[in-house]
Amino acid sequence: MFYCRVFLTFLRNSLIREMSFRGNFLIQIVTRLFWFAAQIALFKIIFNQVSFIKEWSEDQYFAFMATGMLINSIVEAFFMPNCAEFSEQIRTGRLDFALTKPIDTQFLVSLEKVNLAMFSQMLLSLWLLGRSLYRIGEPVSATQIFLFLFYVSVGVAFFYSLMISMASTSVWFGRNQGLYDFWFYITVFARYPRSIYDGRTANEIEPGEAIQFLFSYIIPILLVITIPAQAIVGTLQDWRLAVVALLSSLAGLIVARAVFHWSLRQYRSASS
Repeated sequence: MFYCRVFLTFLRNSLIREMSFRGNFLIQIVTRLFWFAAQIALFKIIFNQVSFIKEWSEDQYFAFMATGMLINSIVEAFFMPNCAEFSEQIRTGRLDFALTKPIDTQFLVSLEKVNLAMFSQMLLSLWLLGRSLYRIGEPVSATQIFLFLFYVSVGVAFFYSLMISMASTSVWFGRNQGLYDFWFYITVFARYPRSIYDGRTANEIEPGEAIQFLFSYIIPILLVITIPAQAIVGTLQDWRLAVVALLSSLAGLIVARAVFHWSLRQYRSASS
């Protein structure tokens, strides 16, 4: 309950901060609307030429797209601004103040700021998901909804663990902008369903299949969006991959927690 009250305080402070610069807030929302419309238009053009992308129909693919947008908007709303700020806290010594607070440091570092403009993308993604499911025309069971919400949480947890682990390296590197670039480069693969990377000739493995294996079993970013999307449209059949996604997320959270506390032990405060 204490942490809930603290988070609500963070949320209120973020709202006050955004309303102090309303023009910037509106520009962020308009930018998100433009990006959303551009993505829809692009794949509308593609589906005017084809009926399926692999086994995904047009409405199923838009449900997948909506799932990815929803997960990314949650991550970017609650965690991205804080992880990006972590290196500055280390560089300037402001992390000292966080360490003296009577609250879990990782909680404070991870959730102190909220990007409220990303809530617009959450609403857009939910609208697109609802529209896609309506157009598919098949009833959505309570089990499908539960699995969808559960695996969306799994996806958010996985991306958070990856992000906070990278942010923690700022203790050693001072600034880690290159690592954030790396995060964006590898997560770009998650924008597309896992099945599009299928492909093998008779005698050799195609690059797409190598990518599929790497980002399904080593860094499973292809699973954390594909699995909840398949769950909500009713095409989830390979439960082994769902288990891999869940275990990877749990392992990621444990490793991220360990890396974060290890980095704090290596931190030398501004007063030392």
